[in-house]
Amino acid sequence: MLTSGLTASISLEKAGQMTSGQVVLVTAAAGGTGQFAVQLAKLAGNKVVATCGGESKAELLASLGVDRVINYRNERVKDVLKKEFPRGVDIIYESVGGEMFDLCLNALAVHGHLIVIGMISQYQGEDGWKPKNYTGLCEKILAKSQTVAGFFLVQYAHLWQDHLNKLFDLYASGKLKVSLDPKQFLGVASVVDAVEYLHSGKSVGKVVVCIDPSYGQIVAKL
Repeated sequence: MLTSGLTASISLEKAGQMTSGQVVLVTAAAGGTGQFAVQLAKLAGNKVVATCGGESKAELLASLGVDRVINYRNERVKDVLKKEFPRGVDIIYESVGGEMFDLCLNALAVHGHLIVIGMISQYQGEDGWKPKNYTGLCEKILAKSQTVAGFFLVQYAHLWQDHLNKLFDLYASGKLKVSLDPKQFLGVASVVDAVEYLHSGKSVGKVVVCIDPSYGQIVAKL
């Protein structure tokens, strides 16, 4: 909730200007924050499209109510968007970067909002994270009066409490689901392995590292 949930909730409202009756695309949708984005967009009354790689991820997204799941291992994202959403997508929640960002920008509708919350495809490399040039970005957003907005959670601390309350209310009422990847990572030393697992593309849901192996699921006695 604190990182993935708040990022989705606040960015869709502030950076995406989300209302209802829109088409919302979420990339890497079966990940830690994508799962929140698809549900919040659906709860707001929007048509939700989600990309993922793998059948288990596609099944999770379908169970969360996604209207159109695009498994890029079976279908080309570009072809699906062009054929099924010819007028474009109103809001895009993007965390992949690279070629996916280019594809999303080209699929953005007039007056559309593209929210950049990360770029996981660019994090790994021999020399670490290298910035990428996005040729023609200014010309494209000018031609269609579009908005490309970056979102970094720490700069919205004044909104955390209100949005966290909303998220927990939705969860308590059964309207919001939280999926955790079942693979266990215990102790600080496992953090590197957890990050590698995240980059492998095999994870489904939020990857969690339990820092204290002696920790147990203790239910509060209220």
